[in-house]
Amino acid sequence: MARLHLHLLSDSTGETLEMIAKAALARFEDKDVVRHFWPMVRSRQHLERIVSEFKANAGLVLYTLVNEDIRDHLEERCRALGLQHVAALDAVTEALEERLGQEAKGRPGRQHAMDEAYFARVDAIQFTIAHDDGIGWENWEEADIVLAGVSRTSKTPTSIYLANRGFKVANIPLVVESPPPESLYKLKHPMVVGLTTAPDRLVQIRRNRLLSLNEKTETSYVDEGRVKDEVMFARRMFADNGWPVIDVTRRSIEETAAAVIRLHQEREARDTPPRVGPKPI
Repeated sequence: MARLHLHLLSDSTGETLEMIAKAALARFEDKDVVRHFWPMVRSRQHLERIVSEFKANAGLVLYTLVNEDIRDHLEERCRALGLQHVAALDAVTEALEERLGQEAKGRPGRQHAMDEAYFARVDAIQFTIAHDDGIGWENWEEADIVLAGVSRTSKTPTSIYLANRGFKVANIPLVVESPPPESLYKLKHPMVVGLTTAPDRLVQIRRNRLLSLNEKTETSYVDEGRVKDEVMFARRMFADNGWPVIDVTRRSIEETAAAVIRLHQEREARDTPPRVGPKPI
């Protein structure tokens, strides 16, 4: 298989472009791709230095450039070199312009501006870190989401992922011998979501965790019967309280978080009264 040199050019941090490329490449198997990352390209001089790399490693060029002059120059140089070049966000931007009836703004790095959403996300991350693993239960009412589940059901990494999306998240491990605080059952604002998994898979994950800690002693933590009881205990709690449940057995952290966000959006849609406009004449 021939090697592909993939050049990623952005006039900002390039985070968006990198995510697009990563998502697209994930759909191909046995690929031999070398990524060349070029962020903060904001002048012709900078672009010309990069073009010399195109010549040495010809391939596909993906870009997100809002400056028309630099963008036109890039496209002109790519055509001269016979390189295929793709504006990664053009199709989406054009469709949005058509539907919204306005022209997209052209300021580089606009999506990374330190606006209210940015500070809200920072606040969410700080809250989530401070309320990990059952800590700070007195403040759970301030959370957007509370994740509950037995040990090693991906509560913490899912919480951090959700916090990066702007959600304040608390999580609590469910232990048979140590019931959660009563406040968990009285929460009004947060959506409580139960995370569960297949007992045999959970035993495997826990064993791997113990090995990573150089702990080889068999304990009830990895006893199959005990683990099944834990999972059943958690499932009964979820059912008794009417909490939505997500099985994380075959889900990545991103997939679990996406499912939680979808549940949260559905809950908000149910709780938000429909907008009432003026009556037709």
